[in-house]
Amino acid sequence: MIKFAKTIMRADRLLSILLILQNKGHQTAKELAVELEVSERTIYRDMDALSSAGVPVYAERGPGGGCYLLESYRTELTGLTRDEISALFMLTIPTPLVDLGLDQDLRAAYRKLSAALPEVFLHERMKIQERIHLDPSNWSTKEQNTPHLNTIQQGLRDNHKIQLAYRLAFGAQVNHLIDPYGLVAKENSWYLIFSRDGVISVVRLSDILEAKLLEGRFTLPAEFNLVEFWQAWCSLQEHNRPQFIVKVQIKSELLKMLKLFRAPVLLKAQENHQLERDGWHRMTFQFESFEDARSQLLSFGGAVEIIRPLSLRNSVQDYANQIRNVYKEDKLQTHQVS
Repeated sequence: MIKFAKTIMRADRLLSILLILQNKGHQTAKELAVELEVSERTIYRDMDALSSAGVPVYAERGPGGGCYLLESYRTELTGLTRDEISALFMLTIPTPLVDLGLDQDLRAAYRKLSAALPEVFLHERMKIQERIHLDPSNWSTKEQNTPHLNTIQQGLRDNHKIQLAYRLAFGAQVNHLIDPYGLVAKENSWYLIFSRDGVISVVRLSDILEAKLLEGRFTLPAEFNLVEFWQAWCSLQEHNRPQFIVKVQIKSELLKMLKLFRAPVLLKAQENHQLERDGWHRMTFQFESFEDARSQLLSFGGAVEIIRPLSLRNSVQDYANQIRNVYKEDKLQTHQVS
C-alpha cells in the first residue's frame, strides 16, 4: 500500500514538472525542487524518468543550465493543434455575453489560455489579431433596450417568480405573474421564455416595461428543454409568417450579384426556368407584405420586372411615373437657370 502511494505521488510530481515547464519554460533544478518540496537529486531522477518515457525533456548542470521541455512538445500538452490555436485567437465576444456581464471573465480566461501556450505562438497570435477582425453585428441592427436583463437573469438563476409588465404587438400593456424558464439571444435580440398558468409564452426583452423579482419560487418542469422549445417555436413563427408571393423576371447580372451577397430576397426564391434568349430569369419571390415587396423590388430598378400580381405591377408603375415626373428634363433646366 505504501509503495502504491509513493507511485501515485511520483506520477503526480512528474505531471507537475511537465506543467511547470510548459507554463514557465526554463527552470533550474533548484527552482523545481523548492516548488515541489523535494531535493534537487529527486528532480534530476524525475527528469531522467521522463526522458526514458519518451518525453523530450533535458537538464543541463552548471551555470546557465536548468531543465527544459522541447518547445514543439508543449503544444501537445494542451491538446490543441496549430489550426485550433489559430481559430481560438480569432474568437470575439458576442454581444449577448457582454449583456450578461461575462465579457470580463471571458477576457481573463482568454489571457490565461494565451499565457499557457508556447512562446513560439505568441507572434502568430499578434499577427492574426492585427490582420483579422470579426464584426458579428448586422448593418441594420439597432441596439435593443434591455434594462431588465439582470433582474430576469437573477430570477432564472434562483427560480424566483417575476411580476412582469410588457407591451403587446399593437401597443396594449399587460401585467402577469410569471415563471421565467429561459433566455434566448437571436441576432442580438433577447427573448424571455416564461410560463403563466401552465402556458409557455415568448416575449422580446425590449418590449418589457417592468420586471420585479418576487420572493416566491417555482420548480422548472423536468420535461422542459429550452433548445427544443425554441426551435419548435421558431418553426411555428416561420410557418405562420404572412406571405406575399410575387412572380418576376430578373436580369442575369442582378441575379448573380444577389447570389454572391446572399441577399435575403433569394432565401425563399424559386427559380422556374431561364429565358436563354435575352438573359432573363423567371423567379418566384416571397415577401411578408405588399408594401415590403414594392419597396424591395423598386430598389432593383429596371433589372426586375413584376409579372404577377397585377396590383403590385400597377403600383410600381405608378411610383415610377411619379419619380419620372419629378426628374423631368425641363424641371432640371429650370433649377439650373435659377
